Amino acid sequence: MTKTSLTTHYFDDPLGGLGDRQWDEMAGDHFYSSAFWLRLCTSERAGPFGGVHVEVPGGGRAAVPVIAVGDDPHPNTRWDTLLAARGLPSPPPHGTLVGQLRGYLAHVLSTPDAAPEAAAAELLAAVRSAAAPVPAGERAQVALYLTTPDVLRLQAAGVTSPPVALAADAWIEIPAGGWEAWLASLGSSHRARRIRSEVRKFEQAGYRIRQQPLSEAYEDVARLTAATVHRYGKRADVAANTEAFRKQGLLAGPRAQVLLCDHDDGTPPVACCLYYRAGDTVYLRAVGFEYDRLRGAAEYFNLAYYIPARLPGVRMLHAGMSTPDGKALRGAQLRPLWLLDLSERSVLAGHADQVSAHNAAFRERLAGTSPAVARSLRTELWQTLF
Repeated sequence: MTKTSLTTHYFDDPLGGLGDRQWDEMAGDHFYSSAFWLRLCTSERAGPFGGVHVEVPGGGRAAVPVIAVGDDPHPNTRWDTLLAARGLPSPPPHGTLVGQLRGYLAHVLSTPDAAPEAAAAELLAAVRSAAAPVPAGERAQVALYLTTPDVLRLQAAGVTSPPVALAADAWIEIPAGGWEAWLASLGSSHRARRIRSEVRKFEQAGYRIRQQPLSEAYEDVARLTAATVHRYGKRADVAANTEAFRKQGLLAGPRAQVLLCDHDDGTPPVACCLYYRAGDTVYLRAVGFEYDRLRGAAEYFNLAYYIPARLPGVRMLHAGMSTPDGKALRGAQLRPLWLLDLSERSVLAGHADQVSAHNAAFRERLAGTSPAVARSLRTELWQTLF
């Protein structure tokens, strides 16, 4: 099949017509780009999802997940909203988004035998020519939540627009020695004592911890996460959440696990943490609490970090983008994620100084949050693109 004929099939299904095994050979250990995760994203919202994939000169294959952004965009696909919030000009709101609906972590995917530079160049040309099923008119091609190495690959392939800093992505590494080695790696005896105190307080609070697959615990997850959403002044539809988590549980099987915290008295759980396990990495997805039944025992940190960190074989926690200070205090590295306009004639290309100023100010605000956050910023990943 020729490259030209493939473009008509990119949006036929979440993998652009490839099989799961073919796709995952390129995705490797990038969980949020895996065939499973991309198919799970489609359970939330009907298309048009797809996958742009190309044969690479010299051997191998490369791909990126894509979403056609039209007149009814999902909030997570609104690059125009993200740029406007940062005071930056935006390309047209219709076109092709490189990335996925959930997960906020996008990569350029390729098989091990594909030359990285050639793979990025072939993909860039294919993304620009992909006929996304969106309204006629000027279209853009924009990648959201790219890592620094992927931005550099695409820039080397010919992207001229400057990357826009969107978020700080938190990763907590658990050394081979496990829990005690992790505490020792924090570099601060005060911080280690604080964590030990929070664990001890939680253990003395009399909670019972149960682990269940999401397929069995989805009703509790829906109820508790809705309570947390309400706590922060937002609305949550418990019935809709219940159905969404039910579907997730059916698709995910044992990969989606829930830590449930209760009083061991027959009443419903008071807290939960939903996570996905892929190899030695735990991807934290959601927490929920019934706040008036908590016992003030550092429930959030124990459920979201300390218990997952002690699971057998875990070497990494992916903790996402929010609350960087609390994560940095627990040893997280904060890695930048970027918006990159892939369009051939990007409106951002003429605003490099403005974008650079935004990026520098974004990092400075993060560093000013606390000394722990300042130490956790991986300088080479941030400054390489300024």
